[in-house]
Amino acid sequence: MNRTVRIALMILLSFCLHPVWAAAAIGEEGARHLLGRAGFGASDTQTHDWARLTRQQAVDRLLFMQPTTPTVPVPANLRVYERRQNPNDLSPADFKAWTKKQREAGVAMRAWWVDEMAAAGTPERQLRERMVLFWHNHFVSSNQKVRSTALMLQQNQLFRTHALGNFGALLHAVAKDPAMVIYLDSASNRKGSPNENFAREVMELLTLGEGHYSEQDIKEAARAFTGWSIDRDTGEFRWRAFQHDDGVKTVLGKAGRHDGDAVLDILLAQPATAEFIAAKLWREFVSPMPTAAGVLPVARRLRESGYDVREALRALLTSEEFWAKENRQALIKSPVDLLLGTVHAFDIPIPDGRVVAMALREMGQDLFVPPNVRGWPGDEHWVNSSSLLARKSVLERLLGTAAIRRLSESERVAVRSELLDSHYQVK
Repeated sequence: MNRTVRIALMILLSFCLHPVWAAAAIGEEGARHLLGRAGFGASDTQTHDWARLTRQQAVDRLLFMQPTTPTVPVPANLRVYERRQNPNDLSPADFKAWTKKQREAGVAMRAWWVDEMAAAGTPERQLRERMVLFWHNHFVSSNQKVRSTALMLQQNQLFRTHALGNFGALLHAVAKDPAMVIYLDSASNRKGSPNENFAREVMELLTLGEGHYSEQDIKEAARAFTGWSIDRDTGEFRWRAFQHDDGVKTVLGKAGRHDGDAVLDILLAQPATAEFIAAKLWREFVSPMPTAAGVLPVARRLRESGYDVREALRALLTSEEFWAKENRQALIKSPVDLLLGTVHAFDIPIPDGRVVAMALREMGQDLFVPPNVRGWPGDEHWVNSSSLLARKSVLERLLGTAAIRRLSESERVAVRSELLDSHYQVK
């Protein structure tokens, strides 16, 4: 029985064995909570629709069969790979023109993703885009260093394809993703002169977390990743055997002639990896402070399922902790949450994704350009004296859009009051 049929049967059984009248429906408050956390918010119609479902039914519906292809076509020119230029190879005027072209392409790329998130009209599609953003902030790459919209968009689609799939498969794919190879300097990792950047970050930030490895583990793992590179002319991943150190390495107590894939499998076999990912999912969906009692069951489900992200999310989103009153209104909205949530909640059309992308940048979340290898820290870091003013300014400008102006005066007053209320800044 294939995976799609299996999931469909699970949902059918959920409705048969747990009918709405046999268990409490989540109600409109519960629907707003679930859809606000799993997506970017919901319209009144969607809230009414989902309110009649039980927790299990609502979560199963969210997790079932999200499409992996974008709704908004990617502009063809952004998908064309161009080798990064060296200023020494061009005249000052030509290099300036090339830099300008790259900058404009970067703005267009950000605008495309904004349009894609805005076009995610159903909660199911919104969950997939949220997970794309989640993985973008986990497997960080920045266009400031990569300087290729084609490679950054290729990585973005990789996140979309694996958004609710297998974390192990995603880890292996991202490790060889050209944007990541450039961003973490894998292309300069050679036998006899290893570059430790990727080996360090894959342990500290992508799998184990701090305290679960040694400096020697990093050095040995870096040797295993030698030979992973890219073709500068085509932008494709390349395995260069002559640059690979094929000697014996010992990583986390496992000795052998490990290559990079073998090291990734060693990391995936560590219980700390599942716990690290589960805790990160907790901070994304539940509260800023993970608890062992909440995280360990999710981590256990993640490991037992062979790193199936969908199963981990099912365990998390149906947990008592997710639905607990003390964890509601506990997360500060990111700029994407704030702006895209407003767009979806009030059905406001976006006339130009570039304007929204620049507003997100103004509020501190510049898509495709996270601040550093750790990504956006989130939560309370979203609000400070300058960002709060920016959030207020952006929402004020949004209130002047045609979609809001067509409302009656009393409706505009109500909307303005809600948007600028401090409670609207949290979810």
